[in-house]
Amino acid sequence: MVTIVLTNRNRDLQLVKRCLDSLVNQTNKDFKIELVDYGSRENNLKELKGLIDKYSAINLISCNNANELWCKSRAINIVLKQCETSHFFVGDIDMMYHPECINKLYELKSKADAVYFQVGFLSEAESKNNKSYKDYNINFKSTNEATGITLYNTKVLKSINGYDEFYHGWGSEDTDVHVRLKNLNKSVLFYDESILMLHQWHPKTYRSKDSLEPFHSNLEKINQEYLIYTAKNNKTVANTKFDWGYFDAESYNSLHNIEVEFEVTNELSDFKGFLNNILLNTTDKVISVSINEHEEYKKIKDVVKKILNKKVRTYISMQDINDCLLETIITNCKNAPYKYTFDSLSQRISLIIKL
Repeated sequence: MVTIVLTNRNRDLQLVKRCLDSLVNQTNKDFKIELVDYGSRENNLKELKGLIDKYSAINLISCNNANELWCKSRAINIVLKQCETSHFFVGDIDMMYHPECINKLYELKSKADAVYFQVGFLSEAESKNNKSYKDYNINFKSTNEATGITLYNTKVLKSINGYDEFYHGWGSEDTDVHVRLKNLNKSVLFYDESILMLHQWHPKTYRSKDSLEPFHSNLEKINQEYLIYTAKNNKTVANTKFDWGYFDAESYNSLHNIEVEFEVTNELSDFKGFLNNILLNTTDKVISVSINEHEEYKKIKDVVKKILNKKVRTYISMQDINDCLLETIITNCKNAPYKYTFDSLSQRISLIIKL
């Protein structure tokens, strides 16, 4: 049997509905669907639950972490950790699947330890049409460099601890798995004999300037460099220093019970003091921190002092603080539930985290 995992955060429901319809209408019904909603906003989640109620064959796993960075690896691993079927298919909720897709998965599952698939991309106009799968006009096709849609031998994928949960934001987490499998001398096959998936067009949902959601503008580049080192070091197993595929919904309720509060400024010594003495050295507590620009930041008198070579405070920009905090959480606070906002207009960061 095959387990299909789909991940979602705030996707357009029409796009989701087309995806789910294409799966429930498969000629081969020998599969199960696990849809992981990883932190959709309250209204989006409510609408999604209403849609899922119409599909008896789909299990929805809801993660109440709307104010955390997106982590597709963790969302996938939540299902993988509990998977008991022989094969594990990482799909994409942006796709529509050929009616014979599942049949083809069964034909291919013994061909390699991992099989990934060429995808047909639809234009914006074509994506809005409701047609039979065969009637859609493909705009262009993916190459063997696109590794996102993959069928795995479940036992093999579990042996490398699944997807690397270092990756946050978008990009590289799927290629990383393929690289580690090849490092382990496992077989990885690219299937391009037919198009079994059609990618529905959608706008890129990057953080807007007025959004408060966590966002790190350089995270994709960091992911790419991390991937390069994975390949260079012949890495095979990920997530070795923490419990991978872990999510405890109840632990997020504890974020309402703040035990210690901190007010920090963007003065370098103040921020570094909090980072090293509190965030990296606190255990078993829920802490809250608000970070604002220092009242003397950018004042003319400090500028004059600097010109005169007099001692002045050293500051760090709020954007740099944002990036540093998020990187620290990713690398040092694994599985710690948190809520994070950065208001770029008022230049205020708020973090509540259970350490």
